[in-house]
Amino acid sequence: MKLKKVEAAIEAILFTMGEAVEVERIAAAIEHDTDTTKKIIRNMMDQYDSEERGIQIIELDGAFQMCTKPEMYESIIKITHIPKKHVLTDVLLETLSIIAYKQPITKQEIEAIRGVKSDHAVNKLVEYNLVCEVGRMDAPGRPILFGTTEEFLRSFGIQSLQDLPVINPEKVEDFKLEAEEEIQLTLDI
Repeated sequence: MKLKKVEAAIEAILFTMGEAVEVERIAAAIEHDTDTTKKIIRNMMDQYDSEERGIQIIELDGAFQMCTKPEMYESIIKITHIPKKHVLTDVLLETLSIIAYKQPITKQEIEAIRGVKSDHAVNKLVEYNLVCEVGRMDAPGRPILFGTTEEFLRSFGIQSLQDLPVINPEKVEDFKLEAEEEIQLTLDI
């Protein structure tokens, strides 16, 4: 198949699927190996980026998806009347960051880290499709394990969890000391 036909086939696959498609599946459909397929798709990504287009191809953890460019959101809103994106409060962001860095994690473990009940925050994140149930812990009561979704990757513009910022170990120690001081202050009262 000529390159333009291969690109057209990839474009049709991504457009039709409407969700992230694993590179292996795309490679099988266009009858190429995965490395060649990745090169073709990344070249297409550059073409979409450099041209004045309303769509783009993004990579999500070894899969590719065609979607609208973020700067087109306001134009789409005028047509679809979809409300603006969900607002992530500090509580939701805190809970989401705990899940992102510690996944898979139970609600009980989240609450132990936060020091407060987290039912509402976790439920909102599930509702926003940023977090989902990824299994159950093999322990009494079989608590639900939570992890992030592809929508989380898409929303934060990262390809995989390995792209999350690395937490400075010195900062972690500072946070621990601050938390211990706060606990001591509450005990002294």
